[in-house]
Amino acid sequence: MKVVISLGGIFFADAEGIKKVAEVLEELAKSYNLYVVTGGGEIARECIQIARDLGANEATCDYIGIALTRVNAKLLISALHNAHPEPFSDYKEVAEAKAVVKSDGEEAKITVMGGVSPGYTTDAVAAILAEYVNADLYIDVTSVDGVYDADPRRYPSARKYDKLTAKELVALTTKEVLKAGSRIVIDPVAAKIIERSGIKTIVIDGSKPQNILDAVHGKHQGTEINPE
Repeated sequence: MKVVISLGGIFFADAEGIKKVAEVLEELAKSYNLYVVTGGGEIARECIQIARDLGANEATCDYIGIALTRVNAKLLISALHNAHPEPFSDYKEVAEAKAVVKSDGEEAKITVMGGVSPGYTTDAVAAILAEYVNADLYIDVTSVDGVYDADPRRYPSARKYDKLTAKELVALTTKEVLKAGSRIVIDPVAAKIIERSGIKTIVIDGSKPQNILDAVHGKHQGTEINPE
């Protein structure tokens, strides 16, 4: 079973947080073919805001955010014992690396990516990767416990969805403004990829790394997104 995990930047505030999620990923990798994409987190947002204050355009801000996601990817790799030594920046390279490991008969290695191109978040990178490798499951690990009709951090009365169709997710996300460092739970590009690919997606709260294990095993308190 192939599982793609988008890790929000919440895990990369300190070494302890990275170690905890690395332990969960290595446990999963014993039974699943695992692909991980890392977000930028608060450090990326802070750097992006500095760039804006200096007059940088949004594409430049995106590239700054991408650089920080790749730093986080390298940090995660440093905590893993069963990962490729460098972050990938191309979907094809990821698939080829997995194929080489399989043909050599080695233990499956975790592949880690950061951002790829301006204009969309690492959630979209993870969705594209999931589509490219024909993943069975995509898990979006964020700082909130699912998909809401508004940002629950700003609007306490926001409604949470336990289940959505991919089409409904697209309708929700297209209401949001996509900028570098965006806090959107799932960006519109990711939503469209999820819709066209038909890959089962689960959005969960990442405050406890154990939630990732539970989601893979079919037990979660997040939002499940299914094809039509």
